[in-house]
Amino acid sequence: MVVNRNLFNMEIRRNAFSLMIWMIVITLLISVTMSVYRTFADNQSKILGMVSLIPKGALQFKGISNFSDLLSVLGFYAANNVIYMMVLGSIFSIVLSSNILLKEEYNKTAEYLLTRPITRSEVFFSKVILLDLNIFLLNLVTSTAGFLCMELVKRNPFSISAFMVLCFYTFILNVLFGAIGLFLSTLVKRGKPITTQVIGLVLIFYFVFTISKITEGAADLGYLSPFRFADVNATSPYYRLNPWTLLYFLGLSSLLTGISYRIYRRKDIYT
Repeated sequence: MVVNRNLFNMEIRRNAFSLMIWMIVITLLISVTMSVYRTFADNQSKILGMVSLIPKGALQFKGISNFSDLLSVLGFYAANNVIYMMVLGSIFSIVLSSNILLKEEYNKTAEYLLTRPITRSEVFFSKVILLDLNIFLLNLVTSTAGFLCMELVKRNPFSISAFMVLCFYTFILNVLFGAIGLFLSTLVKRGKPITTQVIGLVLIFYFVFTISKITEGAADLGYLSPFRFADVNATSPYYRLNPWTLLYFLGLSSLLTGISYRIYRRKDIYT
């Protein structure tokens, strides 16, 4: 793996503002949501009365196995905030990855880049490492914000190890969507943005996952969605990182990245 330092630094500068905006937006959403936790806990009898009217399956897809889980700060965080990082984080990842190679074509800078003393391998891996770094930083900052918010509003201690597993599941889910976006971008014949299509893909996957959770007859349909494998039931006493799930996310991400690399090396780049 060869990385061109100049190209890598240039990509960091290009994407820094976008990364910062996403960090701020998701952090604000988490902070605002967690700020109402104590009010929620103080009115638990009224809240649970209303929640009991919601079908159990509608809560399960948010990581809630029973209504009382909502009263713990970690359960409340998982139910209300993981959706921000699972969905918004995945949208960030797939939008960035789907444009990181294509933008040289639709911005008409591919000829300038590829005529410099730099190989396609250097271009590809410099951008992939930048992609993974952005995903990691987004998850690091927002997870830290989530942890600090829980520390500020908690009534009882929560499992830090369970919180870390929850964050790791979100991170590898985002990495997988980053790999999917990268792969899709190499299939585009002529350079043009595919932002709308990849955002739609994330939302379709999430819709399929949701339907599979709230509709008993469609349970098996959920296996078509990566969201199905990101376990968010953090309040379960048996909650831990599943090795097979880890293999699924990292194996599929590596496979898609490898295929993308092979296609990119042979692809006609339109300038």
